[in-house]
Amino acid sequence: MSFRSAADKYLVKLDEEGGKDLVMKRRRFSLHLVPFFADTPLSKISGYDIERYKKQRLHEIAIPGGITRKAKDETKQKTTSPGTVNRELAALSHLFNKAIEWGWIDRRPAKIKRFQEAPGRITYLSIDQIKRLVEFAKQDQNSQIYPFIIIGLETSMRRMEILSIRREHVNLHQCSIHIPKAKGGSREQPITQHLAEFLEAYMAALPKGSMWLFPSPSAKVGHTMDIRKPFRRVVIAAGLNPDEVVRHTLRHTAITHLVQAGVDLPTVKRIMVERYVHQNSEHIMAAMDKLENRYQKNG
Repeated sequence: MSFRSAADKYLVKLDEEGGKDLVMKRRRFSLHLVPFFADTPLSKISGYDIERYKKQRLHEIAIPGGITRKAKDETKQKTTSPGTVNRELAALSHLFNKAIEWGWIDRRPAKIKRFQEAPGRITYLSIDQIKRLVEFAKQDQNSQIYPFIIIGLETSMRRMEILSIRREHVNLHQCSIHIPKAKGGSREQPITQHLAEFLEAYMAALPKGSMWLFPSPSAKVGHTMDIRKPFRRVVIAAGLNPDEVVRHTLRHTAITHLVQAGVDLPTVKRIMVERYVHQNSEHIMAAMDKLENRYQKNG
């Protein structure tokens, strides 16, 4: 089986299985991995081939949106970062693993060595930075970026978990959001009372009949899939570095402020990944109250 054929089948099967991050995986394969490995037999890809791929990608000019081309003035352009290449190598590694699981190959054809990334991204936002980000999100032309940021900061939910929330998934009475396709399986995400009140007003203002909290009539799935541009715009408006503050920063921020509010680590973990948080609902909600109080007291 050629790499091109394997990549096509991989993306189809992953979609059927409800795979994660499909938009970015499709982009990484179609723009970079498939053009390079092309019709090379999947089982014949070598470590040398992968090292050549890494070298080539590092010398390509990076264009926002993941497209590469020759720039008119390359002195003003950035080359592809090691971190970006690492995300592509992660997609390649996942294809190898799935190819073994699905019986296409009997072993990984090559070992993948990723680049060591220098620390650069801000791991979490301070209260002052949160306040600035929220204020500029309110003013942005995109009406979905403000609720996206609020939900991220007050839940630690991942990007696609937020964008794929359905109206029926929100339980205002129990202060929770059902996540049917979380990374570790379906689970109930506890939310703060403040967020419950915010969502009640937000959902009341949604178009009548809309089942999604982030509807997008033009999207095949019915909801927004990509919110990078407005997020980056708001980050810049707030005086923050868009290369350091990314969407996943919201998750790290919520987790960090839970800890700083005095919530113990086992409870933080249950809030992030536990499937049955309702079994300790009073304890969990007390933790969410601490997060809400920390944001409001210092904000």
